[in-house]
Amino acid sequence: MTVELIDSMGGDHSIIRAARVSSGTAGDDKKDCGLLNMLMRDRHGSPFEAVTIQFKIECPIFVAREFFRHRIASYNEVSGRYKVLESVFYVPSAERPLRQVGKPGAYTFEQGDYKQMQATHAEHMRMATEAWGSYEHLLKHDVAREVARNVLPLSLYTSFYVTMNARSLMNFLSLRATHENTTVPTFPLHEIEMVAHQMEDEFKKVCPITQELFNHHGRVCP
Repeated sequence: MTVELIDSMGGDHSIIRAARVSSGTAGDDKKDCGLLNMLMRDRHGSPFEAVTIQFKIECPIFVAREFFRHRIASYNEVSGRYKVLESVFYVPSAERPLRQVGKPGAYTFEQGDYKQMQATHAEHMRMATEAWGSYEHLLKHDVAREVARNVLPLSLYTSFYVTMNARSLMNFLSLRATHENTTVPTFPLHEIEMVAHQMEDEFKKVCPITQELFNHHGRVCP
């Protein structure tokens, strides 16, 4: 999974400025940090929408589809109708938990044994190879790209731009990234959590104080 910060507008100062317009007051560095803390602590959320961040994300299709469930952003994805796709597929690493233990709503994921890891790797490789061969075969027969792509599996990589404000990003992170400071439990898909942690690293560069306060106050979206 790769995450690239493409563009951003604003930062911690933008949030402070948006908040102060309601009272017409000014502040210094100390007061501004106090104001940001109050906004996060008391969940005054709208000032955090003053910051806009755009990422480019490369991940398997099954991760992108779960990502797009978040209707708090704008998305622009590569199109298999208009270009020949690239032969990049996701194969789980040995660190990826494979066994689901428990019942729906109350389960955990645990490491697989050697045979499970071997079978998972082999089947992912086999299906990716066969599917890509079918895709190329259809393209050689002049079948339209939008039809030929139908044979490709969810493990195929896609890329997309996602644009969201800082408040929406914190909502996403609260649901898709586990952290020792989390006060509301979340159980994200392993692969989307890999994306979320990289996004948070970039968020910290754009809004370092806000990201620190997000952690300090239990990682609850304001």
